[in-house]
Amino acid sequence: MDVVMLSRIQFAVTAAFHFIFVPLTLGLSWLIAYMEWKYVKTGDEMYLKMTKFWGKLFLINFALGVVTGITMEFQFGMNWAEYSKYVGDIFGAPLAIEATLAFFLESTFIGVWIFGWNRISKKLHALSITIVAFATNLSALWILLANGWMQNPVGYVLRNGRAEMVDFWALLTNPYGWTKFFHTLTSSYILGAFFVMAIAAYHIMKKSNVTLFKASFRYAAVFALASSLLVLASGDFHGIEVAKVQPTKFAAMESHWETKRGAGYPLLVIPDPENERNAVEAVVIPKMLSMLAFHNPDAEVKGLKDFRKEDRPPVTITFLSFRLMVAMGMFFILASLVAVYLSIKDRLETNQWFLRLMLYALPIPYIGVQVGWIVAEVGRQPWAVYGVLRTADGVSKSVEPIQVIVSLIGFTLLYGTLAIVDFYLLKKYATSDPDDNLKEIVRMTRA
Repeated sequence: MDVVMLSRIQFAVTAAFHFIFVPLTLGLSWLIAYMEWKYVKTGDEMYLKMTKFWGKLFLINFALGVVTGITMEFQFGMNWAEYSKYVGDIFGAPLAIEATLAFFLESTFIGVWIFGWNRISKKLHALSITIVAFATNLSALWILLANGWMQNPVGYVLRNGRAEMVDFWALLTNPYGWTKFFHTLTSSYILGAFFVMAIAAYHIMKKSNVTLFKASFRYAAVFALASSLLVLASGDFHGIEVAKVQPTKFAAMESHWETKRGAGYPLLVIPDPENERNAVEAVVIPKMLSMLAFHNPDAEVKGLKDFRKEDRPPVTITFLSFRLMVAMGMFFILASLVAVYLSIKDRLETNQWFLRLMLYALPIPYIGVQVGWIVAEVGRQPWAVYGVLRTADGVSKSVEPIQVIVSLIGFTLLYGTLAIVDFYLLKKYATSDPDDNLKEIVRMTRA
């Protein structure tokens, strides 16, 4: 493999590892903030136990997420120096704001939250985790606005052999960036909610602190249902943006080869990119694809044949990843509906099959967010910045394949070790008794 493909694999590996931790941080932080405000409002010790139990899992995940995120930024200088030279002034601006504003905000107040137990007022302590939740989401906004610019470059001119920003407001209000932000954010909320429901289901089945974990399950179920419906809505709007500004990606997502007005939607498709057609295309819903693309049944949807082969993204992986993401989205809606119903009716303990399902379903939202990023990033190929800079032109000229191979092996081993540590710690504390957690934290805060 050449240095371009090796560098792409390396960045994909580090990004995938990093995105194991980020979604849980985004979703779980709001649930913990809600739990602590319940404690402040009611004075009920159960909510204190709840906050500290989930808070410990949050901190483990947060710490490892920070470690895995730092190395990604180094790769822009090491593996992607030509990309950084060409668009660094634009791409670097939102990342700099994220680091100096959002990251420092969350880092500061997470320190207040960790060390502030019994040292500051209950309201101020609850406010600190609320600020952490807000800051983590703000951090995601700036990163996704940067990524949104790569997907739909706006507010720039090509001058002096590079892209230069002329309108920061255009970047800030880029519709692609905002729809991507809401879709990613609500997907992360689903992951956080299903994480809580899975662990709560384990404890309910074990009859451990049943009242506490039934309450945790109920809050997470409501959060999951609201987030699942928002994912559906944001995904619809994001799909329109993709069809508008990245027609090659949209065509690959649907394996759509022929440009048509009033394009139908085949229910069964097997993509066959080698022959520039679909091997199977059955039961077509009339005009449905045009409706999905533009909310107009007579709109024209461009097919892959309208674009040169070198401008088309990999079809099969984009198509299958998109289908898998949509199927998981439907599962989240159905599962969270049942979860809310059983919680309201107080029938969780009598439906062990559902508790077992929710426990075993924990990997599904993790897979869901990963395949979503595959659709977004593989579907953008062969462009690093869509229509502006090809991926092959963004790689560092001085890097040799052996250097990338060695660093790729090193990153994979390091991140694999961190993933094992993360899994071990999360399993250890997720299956422990909240009363034991509370005693340990009290000892730590007194030390």
